[in-house]
Amino acid sequence: MSAEEMRTHRSAAVGLCASCVHARRIESERGSEFWLCQLSATDARFAKYPSLPMLACPGYSPQGATGESGSDGKN
Repeated sequence: MSAEEMRTHRSAAVGLCASCVHARRIESERGSEFWLCQLSATDARFAKYPSLPMLACPGYSPQGATGESGSDGKN
């Protein structure tokens, strides 16, 4: 599977979190993947680990739109 196909598959399975500046991908030692919503630390409206796929979210901010880092900690 190409890198582009992997990104498309992840986006479909995860939804908005895959491209949100507030989301951080967490991988367990067993290889399970979780998505942490960093907004949950300051706003109780957001679940720490939201149910996926996330199709609508009032806190969604696409990566690159604000200059903030993405899920891998890089710009």
